[in-house]
Amino acid sequence: MPWSASGQDLPATLWNNDLAKRSDTLESTMLALGLLERIPRGRMITANELHMQLKDAGFDRDLRTIQRQLEALSEHFEIERDDRSKPYGYRWLDKAKGLAVPTLTLQESLLLQLAEEHLRNLLPASLMRSMDSFFTQARRNLGPSANASLEQQWKQKIRVVATSQPLLPPKLQAGVFEAVSEALYGNRWLHVDYRNASGKRTSADVMPLGLAQQGPRLYLVCRYKDFDNERSLALHRIRAAQATPFTFDRPPEFDLKKYDDDGRFGFGNGQRIRLTFFITKPAGLHLLESPLSVDQKVTEHPDAYEIQATVVDSDMLEWWLNGFGDRIFNISSEEIPE
Repeated sequence: MPWSASGQDLPATLWNNDLAKRSDTLESTMLALGLLERIPRGRMITANELHMQLKDAGFDRDLRTIQRQLEALSEHFEIERDDRSKPYGYRWLDKAKGLAVPTLTLQESLLLQLAEEHLRNLLPASLMRSMDSFFTQARRNLGPSANASLEQQWKQKIRVVATSQPLLPPKLQAGVFEAVSEALYGNRWLHVDYRNASGKRTSADVMPLGLAQQGPRLYLVCRYKDFDNERSLALHRIRAAQATPFTFDRPPEFDLKKYDDDGRFGFGNGQRIRLTFFITKPAGLHLLESPLSVDQKVTEHPDAYEIQATVVDSDMLEWWLNGFGDRIFNISSEEIPE
């Protein structure tokens, strides 16, 4: 039995009540710290948005609790509350010191900025929201007034360049990426309203299995309910999406890398061929540096290279070959049995 400070035995009920109060106090303190970390500067954030961010971070509290905490915090900290209309907005005052998340080094700030820029469409939306306070601090650490000239310069020293004519990304319907990434992350069935390239519109439940970025476009690999074959849906053609509460067991036989290796994103069906062609030397030099396959063979002729390689037959391969025009000739192929 626990002992009191005076050496007297404490009744078990009082001891348990004391522990419960300490636990509640600790949880309330952690919740308050979580809110203070996530309230931004320069823009308003609503209780609903904070509720979602905290839920993603593991705080299982109802919205009313979050609202009460925000009301209390805005009275004791330099937090502005915009109550002109609902939902109310909250932000740190411009000159407020705020509450910093664990201090990031300049190198960590640079890494986070690059991750935010290049991985935004490849990470669950909920994870990106839960990291918002870290991204905010990273931007502040590398801001114009920061003493971080080398780190600031780095973003001007690197570039991911296009391998074909650059295109602007197609516009996604509001909430589609969030619903898709949430369902994909949680192995939950996804209800979609989809319009294909021919304009046909369908409504269906799909099992999300993978997300791929091809140039400026995003594709969801999925299985339609009651089917066992995979399809790729362009996210910009999804008119509306909703993650359902129903989960599924991810098919152990599905492999996103194999799906890609089979040329499915290049509009192929996995059929491998032994491809042979001749290409003029100026046009074909890059194939000596970046082969088509690990078994590529090159035979040099006076004005051309003869290339033989095992590749996946696909529309993308045909487009690539046609792009060389008359600089490529004597093209032949042979199917490789499974």
